Amino acid sequence: MESTQKPRVGIIGGGGYTAGELLRILVHHPGVDLAFVQSQSQAGAPLHAVHSDLIGDTDMIFTDEAGDADVIFLCMGHGRSRGWVEQHLPAPETIIVDLSTDYRMDDNWVYGLPELNRAALRGARRIANPGCFATAIQLGLLPLVAAGLAEGEVHINGITGSTGAGQQPVPTTHFSWRNANVSIYKAFRHQHLAEIGRSAAQLGRKSTTGLNFLPVRGPFARGIYVSQYVEANVSTEDLRDIFSSYYQGAAFTHVTTENPNLKQVVNTNKGLVFAEEHDGKALVISMIDNLLKGASGQAVQNMNLALGLDETTGLHLKASMF
Repeated sequence: MESTQKPRVGIIGGGGYTAGELLRILVHHPGVDLAFVQSQSQAGAPLHAVHSDLIGDTDMIFTDEAGDADVIFLCMGHGRSRGWVEQHLPAPETIIVDLSTDYRMDDNWVYGLPELNRAALRGARRIANPGCFATAIQLGLLPLVAAGLAEGEVHINGITGSTGAGQQPVPTTHFSWRNANVSIYKAFRHQHLAEIGRSAAQLGRKSTTGLNFLPVRGPFARGIYVSQYVEANVSTEDLRDIFSSYYQGAAFTHVTTENPNLKQVVNTNKGLVFAEEHDGKALVISMIDNLLKGASGQAVQNMNLALGLDETTGLHLKASMF
């Protein structure tokens, strides 16, 4: 008789925002069993001591070591995943989904943007989850690249919620500073530009320069709203045909003809894209929830693909408009 045991899933680095969102999804995921949640700083404490929204959903406690699992999510933060992998040497058949920057430029890992690499993600065992800004920007940019409309200068403006900076408090995430305030940071040199450029090259963009990105800190907790434009002699109708064709069959990315707003995607794994022509310019607006489609939701989507599950499993999350 065939075994009906579900794949076992573990989380390394369970105390942060991305781990909390993973837990929100995984404790109710019908296709896997949550085996352990590791956190050195929280070992022995119940999960809801850190992630208080889990009260009533699970009585699991944090462990100080990794246990046995078929899938491991690495949520330790940038620069720490590679060291963990080299120290623990997970078995080749173990699916590793890394949510840090450590493997996004590594040819031995599949870059986990399903709208670009869905076929390669099916059955993959080493997956580098994209960055949140990188995901939002690429959802708007890659169809332009595929259509040959983004060889020149691309002008990108994106605003992100405070949770994009992680759980560790810093001056620019403090409520009294962030509230009713905006500021630009890392102008033209954001760390996600490298992975965006790499994906654009994968689709045939010849230029290695010209991605001009101004990231903005927003006065809200979660979500990313990106507007970008290129010089292009193309009608609104043709633009929408390009985007609809590119995202035909996409599980979570939807093309809209109505000017969208961020609340339509917050608390969901959706990506929403809008395109129209303005006086010889192609304007594209794209948006995601930075903690879900930009991190944990996309990580579960990638896990689903790697396990051969329907990629939407456990991710039917509705936005909260008010």
